[in-house]
Amino acid sequence: MTRIISKYKSACLALALGCSLALTTSCTDYLDKSPESDVSPEAAFKNFKNFQGFTEELYLCIPDFSKSYWTTCWNWGEDDIQAVGYDYLMGYKVDQGDFWGWQKEFDGWGASFMDQGSSFLDPNDAGNNYRFSRGLWKAAWYGIRKANLGLENMDLMTAATQEEKNTIKGQLLFFRGWLHFQLMQYFGGLPYIDHTIAADQPMTLPRETCQACAEKAAKDFREAAELLPIDWDKSSVGRNTLGKNGFRINKITALAYEGKSLLWAASPLVKNCDAKMNVNGNASTYDYDTNYAQQAAEALGELLTLVETGQTQYKLVDFADYSDLFYTWNKNMLPPGSTENILRDIPADAWQNSHFGVFTEFGGQILTGGQAASQPTANYVNYYGMANGLPLDDPESGFDPTHPWKNRDPRFYHDIVYDGVKVVEGIIKPDANRYANLYTGGTYRDDINESRTGYLLYKFIPMIANNYDMGSTYNKLYIDVPYLRLADCYLMYAEACAAVGGATASAKCSLTALDAVNKIRERAGVEGVAAKFTGNKDKFMDEVRRERAVELAFEGHRFNDLRRWLLLDKAPYNIKTSQEFVRAGKFDPKNPQNTEVSGFTEKTILTRHFTSKHWWMPLKKKDTSIYPEMFQNPGW
Repeated sequence: MTRIISKYKSACLALALGCSLALTTSCTDYLDKSPESDVSPEAAFKNFKNFQGFTEELYLCIPDFSKSYWTTCWNWGEDDIQAVGYDYLMGYKVDQGDFWGWQKEFDGWGASFMDQGSSFLDPNDAGNNYRFSRGLWKAAWYGIRKANLGLENMDLMTAATQEEKNTIKGQLLFFRGWLHFQLMQYFGGLPYIDHTIAADQPMTLPRETCQACAEKAAKDFREAAELLPIDWDKSSVGRNTLGKNGFRINKITALAYEGKSLLWAASPLVKNCDAKMNVNGNASTYDYDTNYAQQAAEALGELLTLVETGQTQYKLVDFADYSDLFYTWNKNMLPPGSTENILRDIPADAWQNSHFGVFTEFGGQILTGGQAASQPTANYVNYYGMANGLPLDDPESGFDPTHPWKNRDPRFYHDIVYDGVKVVEGIIKPDANRYANLYTGGTYRDDINESRTGYLLYKFIPMIANNYDMGSTYNKLYIDVPYLRLADCYLMYAEACAAVGGATASAKCSLTALDAVNKIRERAGVEGVAAKFTGNKDKFMDEVRRERAVELAFEGHRFNDLRRWLLLDKAPYNIKTSQEFVRAGKFDPKNPQNTEVSGFTEKTILTRHFTSKHWWMPLKKKDTSIYPEMFQNPGW
């Protein structure tokens, strides 16, 4: 399996970590160490190989959010619901308004990717399974300090070329910005730490405003973009790891996150948030800061120009290969992502954890022997419109509730298992379970063991992912959900441009906002945005957001999107529904799209009661009691 850390880690990561620890431990701890364990900073940072070994550990500060527990849950919007009984998963806690649940001390299970393990990368934690100790909160503060430590020792890198120095500095700047940005998304503005702080020095840095935090992160991303290569394989620094650089941070990664950070700064949530993190939740969902939106569009436009002119290794994959973005099957453990994934985590035991961490979450008792821990809600499935590009509720869409599976967006058929789909090829008894009986009262409908909603999610697993067809998944199935992929960049660009000037706006790119959305639709075989939506800025923004909901469905974006659009507490985004119906007429198993149904209605199975405090998650109590400037978020 291609992995980025082995080359340098085996040679010098221990040496570099020794230097890091030597610079941060107390005098007593230092005197207790044996002389042969000391590594001087001059040795650790003197050349590219050693310094890169130090830098490599930052890649492990990217949590594996899709495989952070035995059974996990990473979709916390109105998109996903758990089977009854999964009350320890973070999705359930969010549904109940219990945002304390991200913290292990209030959870007990440590099932959220945000707070894992007793300490970051504790080799004794969970039997050396690092996915149980790579939680965002600990990893972020650890990584920020490590990045600052490296930046403060750049002058010790004497035996190196300028390109090597630039590449090291670019990675350090990126991770400092990225880790701050990840925290800011959930907690609002925090101290932006751009220097190391000694253990005996009191912490007094005040919390930044959200916009200041996002702006500082964007500045780090911009500087990183100026220093990093586009493709490590085509640079001298990447020659020693040629063909194994696919996970590495590069110029495109930095530009993407510069744009994303600035788009957050522009968002209605952040624009309407004061210095104490109080949010005016009644502000308009279309109330963007156009100055930040313009800057976001320019950063993303610069990225897309490089992509569109063939200057990068990135391109949208053909829709026939769409699954390669999320999983690979029987490909010698080739990591998913193809030419589109821009940032992904470094997996821990991907061969095993794709099974225990993800595979069994989706199929239910009949198919996988587990419970359907993650199920698509009916209200979210309704975002998947028609192949003609129109939403289901548009009178010209052609949607027919007596034939609800006909002529839908092709991504609907890729991502969603609906009633009548053939889910088993091999021997299964009774044979009727060969087809997903997802109608009301069907064998695949059960609140505890099967689907609560009338749908199953198969975006991240192949159709053979069942106990009858697949056989052993070890060394065959590799699932990985990306943090960021190229399609996201097109849609963020469209949103930023639309916030400034509507469908025809553009920035540092030949593509308009409309062009960017239509490029994603064209890849999927969906018609472009109809003219009726392009003349009105708000209506066009609604279509941009719907496109984002469909293209990036269940990839962990929706919760943060609803928050930054000030929609988390608004109807209909605060409900979760099931699809109720029965089959009418003869069922044709060869063509389930043509199934005729009756009584096609939605039933609300959960309403989320959010208040003004739910715009941000609560900080840890012990951290907010250290000094007054580190105040708790409102309402918590």
